[in-house]
Amino acid sequence: MIRTTSLLAAFLILAVSAGCKYEKGSADYAAAKAGEKPAETAYTGPAKVGAPAPDFKLSDTDGKQHELKSYLAAGKTVVLEWFNPDCPYIVKHHLNHSTMNDLYNATKGRDVVWLAINSGAPGKQGNGLERNRAAREEYGMEFPILIDEDGRVGSMYAAKTTPHMFVIAPTGELLYQGAIDNNKTPSTLGDVNYVKAALDQCLEGKTVQITETQPYGCSVKYASK
Repeated sequence: MIRTTSLLAAFLILAVSAGCKYEKGSADYAAAKAGEKPAETAYTGPAKVGAPAPDFKLSDTDGKQHELKSYLAAGKTVVLEWFNPDCPYIVKHHLNHSTMNDLYNATKGRDVVWLAINSGAPGKQGNGLERNRAAREEYGMEFPILIDEDGRVGSMYAAKTTPHMFVIAPTGELLYQGAIDNNKTPSTLGDVNYVKAALDQCLEGKTVQITETQPYGCSVKYASK
C-alpha cells in the first residue's frame, strides 16, 4: 500500500513538472489516480483545444526530422508557430521586436520545445529552404523552421495566419491556439502575450485561462486549389 501510494504521488508530481496538471474530473486525472498512465488518443480530425493535437513528422532547414509524439513522450510542452519570413507580422515579432526569441529564451530549461512551421507552397511568398535558412540566421532563431510545402500539417491544425500559435501539453492535449498577443497592428506589441500566459500557467501546474483567440497576420500561403 505504501509503495502504491508513493508511486502515485511520484506520477502526479511528474505530470505537473512535465508541463501541465491533469484537471480533476478528466480522464487523465482518473488514470493518474488509478496509478495508470493516460491513454493515448488517436487523431480524429482538425486540431481543437481540449482534444489531442495532430501528430506530425517534418524536416527542418538542416534536414533534421522532428516528430511531435517523440517530444511529447519525452515530457515536453510544445509551441508551434506558423511562419513566413517575408510576412510583415513575422518581421514584427522576429526582427522589429524580439517577441518570439525572448519567449523562447525565457522557457529554456523548462522542458519546452518551440517549432516554427512554414506551410508556404513552392513559388509562394517566403517559401524555400534557402530563404528560410537565411531568415533563421537573420532573425537569430535558435529554434528550427520546419518545412511543410504540401500544407498537410498546416491543414491538420487549420493554421490560418503567420503567425498562428499553438501550445500543446505533454499529454498531447492542445491547450491554446490563436494570436501571439492582443495587438493586431504590424508594428506595435500588445500588452498581453497569450502564449506566454498559457505557458506560464501550464508550467506552474495551473489551468490555462485563455485557450483561444483570433489569430492575426498574413494568410498562410498554401498551394492554390
